[in-house]
Amino acid sequence: MASLNVGNLGEYLREQRRQAQLSLRQLADAAGVSNPYLSQIERGLRKPSADILQQLAKALRISAETLYVQAGILDERDRDEVETRAVILSDPSINERQKQVLLQIYDAFRKENAAEADQAPGADPAAAAGAEADAAADAAVDADVAAAAGTRADGAVPPTN
Repeated sequence: MASLNVGNLGEYLREQRRQAQLSLRQLADAAGVSNPYLSQIERGLRKPSADILQQLAKALRISAETLYVQAGILDERDRDEVETRAVILSDPSINERQKQVLLQIYDAFRKENAAEADQAPGADPAAAAGAEADAAADAAVDADVAAAAGTRADGAVPPTN
């Protein structure tokens, strides 16, 4: 975890507040913090907790992960994964099972790419990781086909009442 980068965080918060056309007092009220405390954060004199950063992000209508990265609490690479997961989980056009399958496929691809990056000379991690990703994708397709046909993924017809 990186050290807290308070000066840049304060500058970033001030810029976001100005872009949102909010006064210091308006943002403080919306985030549930005191006006002097927010002023100290913006000037780099205070180190806000993750909870305070989340409240500020909500009031500014920006991602909390963005503020965590600015504060040095979260690594940039971690933010990308968190945001991808959040987008999948918040999509109202897919159901919970589909969201979980997408996350499984996403995890399998990330493992595959990490294995390729760490690959030792002569090894073939892509075969194992690729097989895992392919299996996850095949399982998702099988489940969708079975649901559309009114059968379970194992081919059995569910009992009717």
